[in-house]
Amino acid sequence: MTDRAAAAAAVAATAVDAYPRIVAALIRITGDWGLAEDCAQEALARALDRWPVEGVPANPGGWLMTVARNRVLDVLRRASVERRKLRELAVLALTAATAEPAGEEVVDDRLRLIFTCCHPALAIQDRVALTLRTICAVPTVEIARAFLVSESAMTRRLTRAKTRIADAGIPYRVPSGPALRERLPGVLAVLYLLFTRGYDADGEPAFADEAIRLARLLVRLMPEQPEASALLALFLLQHSRRAARRDADGNLVPLDRQNRSDWDHAAIAEGVRLVAGLPEQGPYAWQARIAACHATAASAEQTDWRRIADCYDQMFRLQPTPVVALNRAVAHGYAYGPAAGLSLLAEAREGGGLDGYPLALAVEADLVARQGDRDRAAALFRAAAERVHGDAERRALLDRARSG
Repeated sequence: MTDRAAAAAAVAATAVDAYPRIVAALIRITGDWGLAEDCAQEALARALDRWPVEGVPANPGGWLMTVARNRVLDVLRRASVERRKLRELAVLALTAATAEPAGEEVVDDRLRLIFTCCHPALAIQDRVALTLRTICAVPTVEIARAFLVSESAMTRRLTRAKTRIADAGIPYRVPSGPALRERLPGVLAVLYLLFTRGYDADGEPAFADEAIRLARLLVRLMPEQPEASALLALFLLQHSRRAARRDADGNLVPLDRQNRSDWDHAAIAEGVRLVAGLPEQGPYAWQARIAACHATAASAEQTDWRRIADCYDQMFRLQPTPVVALNRAVAHGYAYGPAAGLSLLAEAREGGGLDGYPLALAVEADLVARQGDRDRAAALFRAAAERVHGDAERRALLDRARSG
């Protein structure tokens, strides 16, 4: 690998963790969303120019933060007279020690930024899009694809959301009292998205690690909210399997074929303790119980599928979405036989919510294979492989098509 290629890889790896931290810190200090993002981007660009020549610094994230902060100082010092007071306050904050405000030692900048992005003054889709872009650093083009709009339309939406935050004077802080409880569901959903982006087959593990860290902060901030603890439990139980999800060649290993000795049993124990203290309510609580069933089974054959099916029944009453219905069909297929699963899958497809969804085809393929129709199962697995975006998932589905 050339020096430039190695430096580019180091910048990319550092940006996963550092970019959201830098943007969040600079927004807190300056109150200027665009300025924070522009200066963070300039720091990344400067790293691409200098690291191949000077070498990757010992503290890459700290280097990027210093460069971005200095760039903000340069911009503010050249600000117009009309902005002098804001400029002076920001310069003082940037050049002073950045201690946490009194009474907020449990909160960090990214958690404040998540609560800002999830303010009810913003439309729900804008909240999700803005968080994906700012906290998860998802490229605008990918967010646009997920929302089925053009990249230019998504750029305008993100710009309007930032303007709305500025015009409405939305404070950059974690709220308290009723406002904190009101905003919690949106924040939990955002953390779930962040974790999923890291846990997906082709995801970046640092996102999952960050979601777990922020979930811990949220539990410390709101210990009386069971769904926050449930979400942390779910993350720990799911993430405990990460080391066993790929073989030596990088191929995905299905849950029933994973080496369970490679699982993180300390994380499983912590997750199980959290699950034991949960009341029987809330969708994350039911998901955590399902994850605990998988994590505590001594083998795939000893998995308590009837308990899992019951949990999905309870969850479907709370969230009757197509994806929950699909997972419910899987659980019933293993608990009560493939015919039961196919019956629920047919119900889940009513209304068209699963049309074109590759995992629905994969689930049907697995259930059909277990009924003995391997030719039809292989055709369904191939059809699912044509629709997925990730290479690892595509290879896994094609392997299933060949093996039956």
